[in-house]
Amino acid sequence: MDQKGYRRGSFQSGTSDEDMLEIAGASVDSSTEDDDPPLDREMGGFSSYNGRGMNGTSTMMDFLEEPLPGVGTYEDFNTIDWVREKSRDRDRHREITNRSKESTWALLHSVSDAFSGWLLMLLIGLLAGSLAGLIDISAHWMTDLKEGVCLAGFWFNHEHCCWKSNTTFTDRDKCPEWKSWSQLIIGHGEGAFAYILNYFMYVIWALMFSLLAVLLVKGFAPYACGSGIPEIKTILSGFIIRGYLGKWTLVIKTITLVLAVSSGLSLGKEGPLVHVACCCGNILCHLFTKYRKNEAKRREVLSAAAAAGVSVAFGAPIGGVLFSLEEVSYYFPLKTLWRSFFAALVAAFTLRSINPFGNSRLVLFYVEFHMPWHLLELVPFILLGIFGGLWGAFFIRSNIAWCRRRKTTRLGKYPVLEVFVVTAITAVLAFPNEYTRMSTSELISELFNDCGILDSSKLCEYVNDFNSTKGDDLPDRAAGPGVYTAMWQLALALIMKVFITIFTFGMKVPSGLFIPSMAVGAIAGRLLGVAVEQLAFYHHDWAIFSGWCSPGADCITPGLYAMVGAAACLGGVTRMTVSLVVIMFELTGGLEYIVPLMAAAMTSKWVADAIGREGIYDAHIRLNGYPFLEAKEEFSHKTRAMDVMRPRKNDPPLTVITQDGMTVEDVETIVTSTTYSGYPVVVSRVSQRLVGFVLRRDLIISIENARKKQDGIVSTSFICFTDYCPSLPPSSPSVLKLRSILDLSPFTVTDETPMEIVVDIFRKLGLRQCLVTHNGKLLGIITKKDVLKHIAQMANQDPDSILFN
Repeated sequence: MDQKGYRRGSFQSGTSDEDMLEIAGASVDSSTEDDDPPLDREMGGFSSYNGRGMNGTSTMMDFLEEPLPGVGTYEDFNTIDWVREKSRDRDRHREITNRSKESTWALLHSVSDAFSGWLLMLLIGLLAGSLAGLIDISAHWMTDLKEGVCLAGFWFNHEHCCWKSNTTFTDRDKCPEWKSWSQLIIGHGEGAFAYILNYFMYVIWALMFSLLAVLLVKGFAPYACGSGIPEIKTILSGFIIRGYLGKWTLVIKTITLVLAVSSGLSLGKEGPLVHVACCCGNILCHLFTKYRKNEAKRREVLSAAAAAGVSVAFGAPIGGVLFSLEEVSYYFPLKTLWRSFFAALVAAFTLRSINPFGNSRLVLFYVEFHMPWHLLELVPFILLGIFGGLWGAFFIRSNIAWCRRRKTTRLGKYPVLEVFVVTAITAVLAFPNEYTRMSTSELISELFNDCGILDSSKLCEYVNDFNSTKGDDLPDRAAGPGVYTAMWQLALALIMKVFITIFTFGMKVPSGLFIPSMAVGAIAGRLLGVAVEQLAFYHHDWAIFSGWCSPGADCITPGLYAMVGAAACLGGVTRMTVSLVVIMFELTGGLEYIVPLMAAAMTSKWVADAIGREGIYDAHIRLNGYPFLEAKEEFSHKTRAMDVMRPRKNDPPLTVITQDGMTVEDVETIVTSTTYSGYPVVVSRVSQRLVGFVLRRDLIISIENARKKQDGIVSTSFICFTDYCPSLPPSSPSVLKLRSILDLSPFTVTDETPMEIVVDIFRKLGLRQCLVTHNGKLLGIITKKDVLKHIAQMANQDPDSILFN
């Protein structure tokens, strides 16, 4: 049972052994409820810690009625005990319900307790929506700052600067109020020197933004880097990472997310917005005792906050709820579903009220398509799904290999230099190509766009040889020189995005993966869409086109292909299916494109799963060694509990405590000489009949406080874990009764229990350890770490890779 805990980046021995089984007295509440005096559960004390003093009198109760330091909280890098947390919440709710019948004040307290969850969701939605609006506005302005400044007001971005200009629609981006850096410095924007100056300023601003971001992260909040979704998945499964959802992380992540996105790196803000929303949820939980003192209840709130984060990232409240359910949440009861929907709704409404883009849309790349698609178009849509799956699998393998190299070599010691080099390469390669120079969100918006009469983009420079149009529905036309120029520029942009994103994701700056993945798919989709469009225009007499694409008709929508490609690549990387389709159709505002999206999303998932089962977030969880039991994976090996339990054949016997007959000194010797986080309690060492399970932390706290605050407790005092202790001579020191810290109903399995059942028990009940018995006699123990190591071993992986890093 030498379960070593997570501390200082790895499983260390010593007292940190508490960390895997730490505070594992989960089931104590229910088993000792009748023997515990009423506790003020709102103060965070556990009934399991309420030990009685000598002779069971109230003398020991005096010091235990006060909250003991360290009791009721978990240490860093520990796993919560879901069973105990839910039991505590049931006890608290039962007590409030019973008291509500006694007085009007208690009834009001009961009503406010029931309403507090909805109020918390309202606050999370308001705060998450406000921060998302702030991030959107700031990032838009700072992205344009790399290219120039507005003379009418430096706080205006390029688009807002030109709103009041009298320029024509085609010259709307060349208004006199907006000056490029060359115009500002040397007075004109034409010529080679002006181009070089703009190029230089673009690179300098990009380096300044990214360096400021990485220095802020490194100096103030190391947890603010990355997307945060792998860690949030782990936290929602019950793991504790102190500070990961704290106020400093929120402040620094919000600031550095704006800087990182504005620097032009191949990353997005959508994943980090989930982290920001969860930080909001965690901080606001401290306003309500019910959530502040109960880790399981807090995780329900964090699930709803994750939904609000996706809601403001994509303007997709329903997609946000489904994303939380499908991708990040470990425990998602029906009540959390309703509250997640409410939080996502409030967040989206708040962002809509702020109107960050000035067009009443929640995202920059919102589009509306009106033309129907034809059944034969499913073939190119499925091809895009295959491309998305292949790229997703390639990206995951390449990125994990690079991140592993970063962890295991000297590269990881120089995060600032790495960010500097990647930013410099990205900026130098991005500026010459207008499709990589613009922000990735603007690029996706451009690719999703369905060409209309007034569009001046290169992608819409078709040969216009028609006499009349019906609204905005233009017929398929021959591609002009602008379209061909855009095609090769997009092909170069695709190659750059594919490779540069591998090195960008995982650096020490906030970095989301949704937008770069969608950009890769959108470029590939637009290229394919234009190719199919031109094929249909020049060969409309072919059998595959003759039935539905006549000359002069608007048959093919390249923007739709871009949208399907974006969904396919995002699905290939994250392995999302249902939530992805819903997010994409909420983006487009149309339900008629669900079938193409579903076909592409499922194809990309099947292809990617055939190459590798893990999505990018699960792969990073495994790379970092987080103790996460994936609920979606099947355990199909025919092993038994006795094959996994400890002690093994050549190990020392299991350390146990007897229910009576041991002195305080004996127990303290066991505690100091071992690194275990808990000890089985047996009737006697000979019989090995199991009585219960006691935690190292409980023992230390109870004995220390008894020595300080109760007379007569010395090293020779006997410890008794039963109601009735053996009679002792009158001259003997006082007996220390610790029955109330004993878990009388620890979870047990027999030695012949199949491991697939044991793994299911750990997953579904959130256990950290269970005891193994044979005919009622204690044989050994299985911890969560043992299960994780066994799963890794069965998958031919290194069992020692299950180390928190």
